Amino acid sequence: MSKRLAIVELPGKAALCCPPRAKLRAKDVTPYATLFKALADETRLDILGFLAAAGDAICVCEIEDHVKLLSQPTISHHLRQLREAGLVTAERRGTWIYYAVDPSIRTRLADFAALFGG
Repeated sequence: MSKRLAIVELPGKAALCCPPRAKLRAKDVTPYATLFKALADETRLDILGFLAAAGDAICVCEIEDHVKLLSQPTISHHLRQLREAGLVTAERRGTWIYYAVDPSIRTRLADFAALFGG
């Protein structure tokens, strides 16, 4: 049995077939564009997974050992993208930089999901 939507026309008003819906605006999702651009790369996902599995800050030299097929400048580029997206934190200790997953990422992803009713 199908339900029919009754269309009621009011004098001087156009008939609407559907009720108005809340709109998700670009300004609501724009802050997440950099986040998802960073996550859209296989190497960056690999690095992020490596950091997450470690559970603590890791020296950049260990990340370079993990991602053996890429050059140091390329790895630095990927780490910069992750930092700029707010996915990882970086802390200088002497001459080395230690990277860790930013603890706020779960909250940011939950906030994004909430925009879609999740």
